[in-house]
Amino acid sequence: MTKTLLSIGHGYSAQALEARLLAQGWRIIGTTRSPDRARAMRARGVEPLIWPGTPLPLAQATHLLTSVAPLRDDPVLSAQSDQIAAARHLDWVGYLSTIGVYGDHQGGWVDEETPANANSDRAIARVRAEAAWQTLCDEAGLRLHVFRLAGIYGPGRGPFEKLREGRAQMVIKDGQVFSRIHQADIGQALEAAIHSDIGSRIFNLCDDAPAPPQDVLRFAAALLGIAPPPEVPFAQADLSPMARSFYADSKRVRNDRIKGELRLSLIYPDYQTGLAAILRDEG
Repeated sequence: MTKTLLSIGHGYSAQALEARLLAQGWRIIGTTRSPDRARAMRARGVEPLIWPGTPLPLAQATHLLTSVAPLRDDPVLSAQSDQIAAARHLDWVGYLSTIGVYGDHQGGWVDEETPANANSDRAIARVRAEAAWQTLCDEAGLRLHVFRLAGIYGPGRGPFEKLREGRAQMVIKDGQVFSRIHQADIGQALEAAIHSDIGSRIFNLCDDAPAPPQDVLRFAAALLGIAPPPEVPFAQADLSPMARSFYADSKRVRNDRIKGELRLSLIYPDYQTGLAAILRDEG
């Protein structure tokens, strides 16, 4: 049987896996809500499936990856938990989550053994979704890898676009620090996990350099050769409710497990190398 990845909610993070698996002869079925995205996926060699609205082709899949964010409950499990539980032929199940499940640690370090302490409704829903997927996979005898992603950046997604468009804000909040991960390192981590023989496990996906957001913005502006935007105190910043909620948590995230167990050597171990590479590749 051809190795087939069913990627539910095939977005920016999951796309990092495409070229790696397609080059190895894999078949990839990716779901989307958008006909425009479906056309783009087909052009890249991915078989698009409009979902919800079409049954998931679980019988055709050997591997399953879900990137769908929960609302109150996980929409994939709400729609097809029984069918997924019955798909005991699956070699691997991956769930993309977030480091938001750890909550606020006032800039302190967390790792995969740190108990979840989510603060926002969005992060609390993630904790529930992780547990629901783990319960289902345990009962079905499927191995599940949960990936808790830090702030995602990469080509077309990062500070350069905001700086060029004049939308960037230099938000200053004392003690605030974030961890990040480049799209390419998400791709290599997922590939390594798929090819591993590691049983059910949680992995943090982040680089080696947690940093205050203003440091990243200043560095990006310097790469572009422009002045950074003026500093704005957090209390006065014009932020969406979602963006503001990110500032409620401050922590540094350890990535020892992906290095030790998945034997990863990060392509972009810090935001400096990652941002410089994005700008270089733009030509």
